[in-house]
Amino acid sequence: MFEFIFLLVFLGMLLFTGVTVITVFLAVGAAFLVMFLFGMLGFALKLLPWLVVIGLAVWFFKNHVYCSR
Repeated sequence: MFEFIFLLVFLGMLLFTGVTVITVFLAVGAAFLVMFLFGMLGFALKLLPWLVVIGLAVWFFKNHVYCSR
């Protein structure tokens, strides 16, 4: 799926700017940036359940286990 998105962004950028050596490098850079952002979003969504579990554990420990003196 990510390869297909990379290809679409790359071809869209080339259609938008034209086909020259500079615009090919620009299209590769833009496609890399879009794929990097999608990868970071996917990584954050993949870790979201664990972050919720850690947050609940900290809340439970603070409110029910640990007694301040």
